[in-house]
Amino acid sequence: MTAANGRKADHPISSQFLQRWSPRAFTGEAIPEAELNIILEAARWAPSSYNSQPWRLIYARRDTPHWNTLFGLLNEGNQAWAKNGAAIIVIASKAGFIGPNGAEMTSATPSYDSGAAWGYLALQATLSGWAAHGIIGFDRDRAKTELKLPAEYHVDAGAVIGRQGDKSILPEVLAAREIPNARKPLSEIAFEGVFKG
Repeated sequence: MTAANGRKADHPISSQFLQRWSPRAFTGEAIPEAELNIILEAARWAPSSYNSQPWRLIYARRDTPHWNTLFGLLNEGNQAWAKNGAAIIVIASKAGFIGPNGAEMTSATPSYDSGAAWGYLALQATLSGWAAHGIIGFDRDRAKTELKLPAEYHVDAGAVIGRQGDKSILPEVLAAREIPNARKPLSEIAFEGVFKG
């Protein structure tokens, strides 16, 4: 079976899925815009219902004018480690879109589709030598206002991208958790025919 990063899959998947994890210890290195664009480009190619592509990615790179705005949206716990990140991204989505017949439609799954974009983004970050850590601990109401999101958009989640650093820079409680984690067995999450949980 596939093994990487101290993890072992039960079935022979690509090692890229085991290499990707969500560290909090970042070096503080800035990310060049061209490298961030590669990561964002991967998110662009995620699948979505009717190819509606409902996600929008609002980002700031460290040491740029928008960094303080996005950083200021994070809760105190996330600020403690995200301060060393290279980029902060807020992911938003909207349900309405123009369907293939030219009529307005409403998607039941815009956040699901945005989650696919996040997954692509996270994998590309790892493949590019960066790390991405998803976050929900930030002020969504302020994000909607301060990032000038139109009313029809919903703030889904966020992410911090950075170059992985040494866990010794983290507060003790976070340093103890700074390892790639395991997953539930497939038998607990996938059921043939009917739910068995």
